[in-house]
Amino acid sequence: MSTNAKTISRDRLDQPFFEPRHRTLSEAIDRFVISGAIDAIDHSDVDGACRKLVRALGSAGLLDCAVATPDGDLTHIDSRSICISRESLAYADGLADFAFAMQGLGSGTIALAGAPALKSHVLPKVRAGEWLAAFALSEKEAGSDVAAMTCAARADGDHYVLDGEKTWISNGGIADVYTLFARTGEAPGARGISAFVVFPDDPGFSIKDRIDIVAPHPLATIRFDNCRIPADRRLGAPGGGFRIAMQTLDVFRASVAAASLGFARRALDEAIAHARSRRMFGGALADLQLTQAALGDMATETEAAALLTYGAAWRRDVQKLPTTRQAAMAKLAATETAQRVVDRAVQMFGGRGVRKGEIVESLYREVRALRIYEGATEVQKLIVARELLKAQ
Repeated sequence: MSTNAKTISRDRLDQPFFEPRHRTLSEAIDRFVISGAIDAIDHSDVDGACRKLVRALGSAGLLDCAVATPDGDLTHIDSRSICISRESLAYADGLADFAFAMQGLGSGTIALAGAPALKSHVLPKVRAGEWLAAFALSEKEAGSDVAAMTCAARADGDHYVLDGEKTWISNGGIADVYTLFARTGEAPGARGISAFVVFPDDPGFSIKDRIDIVAPHPLATIRFDNCRIPADRRLGAPGGGFRIAMQTLDVFRASVAAASLGFARRALDEAIAHARSRRMFGGALADLQLTQAALGDMATETEAAALLTYGAAWRRDVQKLPTTRQAAMAKLAATETAQRVVDRAVQMFGGRGVRKGEIVESLYREVRALRIYEGATEVQKLIVARELLKAQ
């Protein structure tokens, strides 16, 4: 999707979830896409492309809605603005969405629990696109089961010493700042995890290996060998890391659903255009009832997922209510819907649909990971059920 950036229809903003400022934001993103800022970047160099996309987004002021100021925190982040941004950017270019999202997620914990000096040092650079941020939570045996974490941090005077590995780390290998979660042992399980800020030039920090995935994004396994960091880089209280991580993920989880909507809407638009132009059996592909039925399903499922997504964001922003269940439902519905919509679009394109370089082929690779990261579909079902049972 590197040379085919397009703008998404703003009709979706006619819903009562939005305010005039959200339309203004959408227009700013459209100007960014139309300017050619995305198309001008060589996506074949994934690391370089991410750095350039982050700088471009920062220069355009588009990271302001995802990255807090030093005197702010996550309560000042507007979920609807993040969702609008991710939906619009995902529609235009998957890597641009990735670059945007990681700036918010990677810095969110610092905004939530960092000391004032640490916030002032890190957040302005991330917000301006000068630094890339990463969120280092997952391990080989601790993905969805965060309580199984083994990467450890032990207090040593006015320092902590880190040992262990993290894997599947987005922006791993190119990030300028990492939010790290490690076991400090104050209590068993999730209650014995603390959060820290680590820089790639800290002695004992290394990149063990880079990870290639179906949709090229910068990922890596990072390693800590007797890595000493100052104690004032701990975020929040000892043993409070899991709670901080979940608070951060709750803010950004609905935006994963929004990115899925962007992919689904682009696939639907590509499918409509193809169905109108593709000639077969003496007419257009769009004349066939099977095609019309597929398009009807794709559009209806996408709009249903959109209502869940923006309903969850509105609940957090306006009602100031917890959205654990609502965000989980939105991510579950939107990611699964997007997978089906993109798959139908590929099927409609026939042989062209699996040709490398086609928009729908790129979408097919981009959308698959969304059903896994920030809580797989199966985990979202457990979250929804747990919240329902808790309410009874």
